[in-house]
Amino acid sequence: VSGGELFDRILDRGVYSEKDASCVIQQVLQAVSYLHQSGIVHRDLKPENILYFNQDENSKIMISDFGLSKMVDKDIMSTACGTPGYVGKKGPRLHPGRPPVSSALTELSSSPPAPEVLAQKPYSKAVDCWSIGVITYILLCGYPPFYEESESRLFSKIMKAQYEFDSPFWDNISESAKDFIRNMMQKNASMRYTPEQALRHPWIVGKTARSQDIYYSVSVQIQKNFARTKWKVSGRRFLGHGLILFRL
Repeated sequence: VSGGELFDRILDRGVYSEKDASCVIQQVLQAVSYLHQSGIVHRDLKPENILYFNQDENSKIMISDFGLSKMVDKDIMSTACGTPGYVGKKGPRLHPGRPPVSSALTELSSSPPAPEVLAQKPYSKAVDCWSIGVITYILLCGYPPFYEESESRLFSKIMKAQYEFDSPFWDNISESAKDFIRNMMQKNASMRYTPEQALRHPWIVGKTARSQDIYYSVSVQIQKNFARTKWKVSGRRFLGHGLILFRL
């Protein structure tokens, strides 16, 4: 795997749009659809686990780190998965009006679990779709959807699926993209999009994803909120575990 990680590829591009994000998410959905049809739930999808196969501009993406994945012969699971929070290492301000995170939360550097997981309720393959919604949100603004100074308030927001499309960062993002995220980050797992439903959304297969360049805003926020040393961990973890990769 020589193509590097998702955040690195975005930062190296110089130009970046909704269409680019849509193409990435389409491939992730296709991969997760295949996994689910094969009875595999990843349970820890996050940007760090999305790699590029090679350096080519049109390289396929790969999903890595199956350490928390699970083979299922039924749709319902109950064991804990994922880790809460997705915040910057040094607690920077995401934007004016939001306070810096406390040091206690700076280590919560993985994709926030779905509400049903935090609520300690039985859960299904839909947890992966929640994670794809979180990844989509981050790819379009550069910061995480849930942000609080205390763990209890952070968990409360996640369980309520309480997030915002903050101005000015979302002002130029299409309503179609926001609709896609709402359907993926639906609190009620039974109402959440499946990968197959998501693949039919206009933002994925239509022409609603905007081509306007959002590189500056997104790249600045990624560098503020996600330290490179954090997202580099996934590569080391992949090599250490010798885990399989999925490539389309």
